[in-house]
Amino acid sequence: MSRVDNPRRAAAAARNRLLPEGRVGGPMPWVIAIMMFLTILAAAAGLGLANGLWTLRGELAGRSTVQLVEADRVVRDALAQRIATRLRALPAVAAVDIVPQSALADQLRPWLGEAADGTDLPVPALIDISVRPEASAQAMAEIRTALNRIAPQTRIEAHAAYLAPVERLMRSLMWLAALLVALMLVATGAVVMLAARGAHAANRATIDILHLMGATDVQVARLFQRRTALDALFGGALGLVTAAGAIMLLGDRLAATGSELTGLVHLPGWAWVILPLIPVGAVLLAMLTARTTVRRALERSL
Repeated sequence: MSRVDNPRRAAAAARNRLLPEGRVGGPMPWVIAIMMFLTILAAAAGLGLANGLWTLRGELAGRSTVQLVEADRVVRDALAQRIATRLRALPAVAAVDIVPQSALADQLRPWLGEAADGTDLPVPALIDISVRPEASAQAMAEIRTALNRIAPQTRIEAHAAYLAPVERLMRSLMWLAALLVALMLVATGAVVMLAARGAHAANRATIDILHLMGATDVQVARLFQRRTALDALFGGALGLVTAAGAIMLLGDRLAATGSELTGLVHLPGWAWVILPLIPVGAVLLAMLTARTTVRRALERSL
């Protein structure tokens, strides 16, 4: 056996001490897995809310409902037809749809029962209109003027104004999810920093041997960086898989409710491209944190 093999074996033994077998049994991979699980869930919630907010804005943009209050059903139907004809003639209006009385009765049936089907029930006539995106405030004023000329008792309500509180709630929850993702990444970096400091303190004798054999601080820091990268890679992969399963399960539960509002909050296809990048970023963050922490600790120990 050559003399060169002895230093190599000693270096390998020192490296194995810094990188022991059974790393999965240590606490840091599992802590990182938990952190990644929570981080990906928060990120998925934020992306789902962002997609829902974007969809909600697209569906409500330029849409309004005209409400016509008239007790006499014959007069009410005639006025509704006149209003629809007049609105279709305006250049700012893209589409006009009179809501069928049967649809209104279906909406009232859970509260009124069979009385919702009665012809004597004074149900207002509803007309859905869609305004072109390029319509100005003057065009909206023309629409209101046309309505007042035909039936002064009409009232127009914009869908966006009606659901403005829901939009504000979704935006607040989206930013809260983004804040949680940032905090979880900071916490992950703090966990790695504490683990790197503990590993450095526990392996001071091994590090001294490596220095006597000619190893530099950069080489020693790379050993810690490699160990941290393996732990973070395992924890990130485990957190991603479990979080993906939880997201798909929650998605099925939300879809089963049949609610249109909850149906807006779903993950689009591009979100599944972004979510796996979070564990990758966490691995890079852990490697950089471990490397920087160990190098600073080595510089202070000189």
